[in-house]
Amino acid sequence: MISSFFSLPTHYAWSLAMMRKKILLFSVILLPLPIFLASLFVGVYPIEPIAVLGVLARRLTDPFGQVPSDIFDVVVFNIRMPRVLLALVGGIALSVAGASLQGVFRNPLVDSYILGVSAGAGFGAALAIAYLPGVPGSVQLFSFAMGFTAFFTTYAVAKTKGETPVISLVLSGVIVTALFSAMLSIIKFFTEAERLAGVVYWMMGSLAVTGWAPLLQTAPLILAGFALVFLMRWRINVLSMGEEEARALGINVERDRFLVLFAATLMVSTFVSVAGIIGWIGLVVPHTVRMLLGNPDNRQVIPVSASLGAAFLMIADDLARSVASFELPVGVITTLVGAPFFLYLLRMRGGSTWR
Repeated sequence: MISSFFSLPTHYAWSLAMMRKKILLFSVILLPLPIFLASLFVGVYPIEPIAVLGVLARRLTDPFGQVPSDIFDVVVFNIRMPRVLLALVGGIALSVAGASLQGVFRNPLVDSYILGVSAGAGFGAALAIAYLPGVPGSVQLFSFAMGFTAFFTTYAVAKTKGETPVISLVLSGVIVTALFSAMLSIIKFFTEAERLAGVVYWMMGSLAVTGWAPLLQTAPLILAGFALVFLMRWRINVLSMGEEEARALGINVERDRFLVLFAATLMVSTFVSVAGIIGWIGLVVPHTVRMLLGNPDNRQVIPVSASLGAAFLMIADDLARSVASFELPVGVITTLVGAPFFLYLLRMRGGSTWR
């Protein structure tokens, strides 16, 4: 009786902590929605909030565009909305790819760079900008193709005797990244000055795209990759235990690891092909989520990382569009915010964020 009496405060405290955690998770999951709406009000072209709401109201009543369009409708619906949605799906792609790769490799410093995807995509984009100027879709096509080429090269080099050890994947990824980076340097060296500026700007990362076409080209592939990772998130938990433990639990390590790596590559290559290289989201967001959750359970880390990553990139793009009279590359904003924040996380966690 006495022991039951003393256990009540402990049980109450545990229940209260669980309730606070659920409220926090629910808040983070819903965070992209208000940020998405707020982002429609941000831009160089000044539009009164009432005019933005009017455009949204007209589009809700007539979503297929039969309403008479004006300059406000064009700016809000055809420029800002697809850009904000692209930031949303891009944040999902980068953060979920980082979280899933960190789980598979059991390394908190892993992101898409380790597979050579970003370096390959950068080389493909530079190749198209330098030698195929004016060809519609060439930058996106070459960037996407070279990103996947880099991934399959990394995987093929690492595979020995029907297996792909994690350490081999990491080493081959470093080698492939160095190879594509060297080829990118050669392209930049022989490119004319005016085209070189385009290569450099693309490498900084930007969401300055116009119209719905880039979003419609990328969103289905990104969401397909996210769906695959989401369905496999419990398997990522098992893979993070190690190869021997995963095999002992009946997991097909080679198949599941390849599917996760393929999904991460699909998301990152697709987004990078239209937006350029945007760093730090795949590192900062998963670590922040693990710190909020207090555990590395990917069943929760994956969906929460998707929400927080989408919110983070939308906010970064809002800053890129509003902090100056000219537009800054969003990759610069994510680096300026992400690098110091990552150092802060390391300091708060005593040099480790993997717990």
